[in-house]
Amino acid sequence: MICILLVAGHGTLLETEIKQNDDTDFYSHLIGVPVTLLPGIGGMKILDFWWKTVNVRQLFTEAYLVTNADKYKHFERWATANDFPVENIINNGSTTPEDSLGDVADVELVIRCRKLQDDIIVQIQGNMLCEDQNFDLAQVIQFFRSKPGELIIYYEMEEGEKYNYRGIVEVCPDSHRITRFLEKPVEGLTTSCLSSVMFYCIQKETLPYLSDHLNKTETTDRSFGSFWGLSDYMKWLTWFSTKQQDKSTRSITFRSFARVGLMGNPSDGFNGKTIAMTIKNFWAEVTLVKSQTLILLPHPLNDPTEFGSLQDLFSISRKEGYLGGLRLLQATCKKFYQFCCKHGIALTKKNFTLKYDTNIPRQVGLAGSSAIVTAALKCLMKFFHLTDNDLPKPVRANFILSVETDELFITAGLQDRVVQVYEGLVYMDFSKNLMEEQGYGNYISMDMCGLPQFWLAYMSDPSDSGRIHNNVRQRWLSGEPLVIEAMETFTQLADQARVTLKDRDWKRLAQLMDQNFELRRSVYSDECLGHGNLMMVALAKQFGSAVKLPGSGGSVLGLCLDPSKLVEMRQAFQEAGCVFCVITPYDPSASTAGSQL
Repeated sequence: MICILLVAGHGTLLETEIKQNDDTDFYSHLIGVPVTLLPGIGGMKILDFWWKTVNVRQLFTEAYLVTNADKYKHFERWATANDFPVENIINNGSTTPEDSLGDVADVELVIRCRKLQDDIIVQIQGNMLCEDQNFDLAQVIQFFRSKPGELIIYYEMEEGEKYNYRGIVEVCPDSHRITRFLEKPVEGLTTSCLSSVMFYCIQKETLPYLSDHLNKTETTDRSFGSFWGLSDYMKWLTWFSTKQQDKSTRSITFRSFARVGLMGNPSDGFNGKTIAMTIKNFWAEVTLVKSQTLILLPHPLNDPTEFGSLQDLFSISRKEGYLGGLRLLQATCKKFYQFCCKHGIALTKKNFTLKYDTNIPRQVGLAGSSAIVTAALKCLMKFFHLTDNDLPKPVRANFILSVETDELFITAGLQDRVVQVYEGLVYMDFSKNLMEEQGYGNYISMDMCGLPQFWLAYMSDPSDSGRIHNNVRQRWLSGEPLVIEAMETFTQLADQARVTLKDRDWKRLAQLMDQNFELRRSVYSDECLGHGNLMMVALAKQFGSAVKLPGSGGSVLGLCLDPSKLVEMRQAFQEAGCVFCVITPYDPSASTAGSQL
């Protein structure tokens, strides 16, 4: 018997209620935390209760968690601390509620990718708790095995419970079979007071019907139905952080987005040209609050100081190293003070607390470090009332680069910082004469209306990252003809792509993307690009998709001109152990997400 815990919700309802209703900031530390990992009685989380039940009773041969790309890191860290097999955490690639696969598709993803053929699969909605402590999972399984068909658990709602907050079932009084489902019905639509708790037992013979259901073109509902809000959390859980903040304190929060390199040379250290784009799927967020002393708060996932065990510490340190985002905040503050002193900018004597959060996956080349620095700089500028006159955008990009290169000795270039400062789709010219004359390049924001559908895939364990640049820059500086010619061709490709984007010629853009990759491959060895990246490129080619590397890491960026192949391609990447995301571009002219939150 297999247990599948669905924890792929994005938690937007709870987060919205906290931001709108929590004037005291009493629950602010819960923003971004998945519902199933909210702190509960004795520090136990909802997921802890389920895992204890599943693990201790030994009723299942395997247990799986299905989460999304947005919250994956939270569950990966939980797993390492709770002896849950990390390889059994399935990432469905979703980063926003709009591109969620739905509960049915999440279950089907596990079945398909892990080729499950067990007699029974038990699916449990991971954010549900049972008030009755006598609830016995073994009895549920025993009842399921004694009856033909699937098992769906429901309960009789209490007086006053709102029907439009629950999934309602109608049941035949004689056979006890469910005759009708209603997802959060309006009042008067049904007289049933029986609510489903999203707990299902499914026979193996039924599993193929999940794929059939999803393949129907008319199918739009991919959810078993779920609901959770701040009121539920306050009602059922009693253990919270007691940290209070001054009611008069107003926090400053800014978000900076991940970027993908769309065209041009691999980095901008070759006086070339590039086109890059910010995407809403992944982001870094920094919050600043006025305080008595200056405090930099470590991130519980990226700057851990508490571990489940020595083995947990070993696993985390081996996978992620010792350097999280806290050093980025500290270096930004140091460099900010230094910049203001050098340029005669008087800073008010006031202190603050700075914290960050990010869902940008590590080591896949999406500019996660610079996103944190960019968001932190926005907060500092707002807090100390600095404007674009004090720190113009081109200078700001140089500043962010200096934080990483001068303070932290990170090898980096300007491209990522420029596009994260300007946001959107940006054409960048780093010609030598421009860089020498004005200290920065020419940066032009491009129209993003009507862009084609790009996709992104990355490896779950990108061990090939960090080797992309190799010795190419040294070869370029020494004047090697092959590298010099390649960098000139990269520049030409960027100029051609700029025209192509204006003309909306997506077929030509796809051709340029393929040329961009092949040129990069001719300069960088296959060993340098990495087996994982080459595998993903080859897989994309099987579906006729244009593909290139979006940065220096374990990911690929694609453009599929045939939308009918997108679903099949997603499945192929998932079955190859990769995370597949449909890209949502971030357009600053059409959104306020990058401004103060």
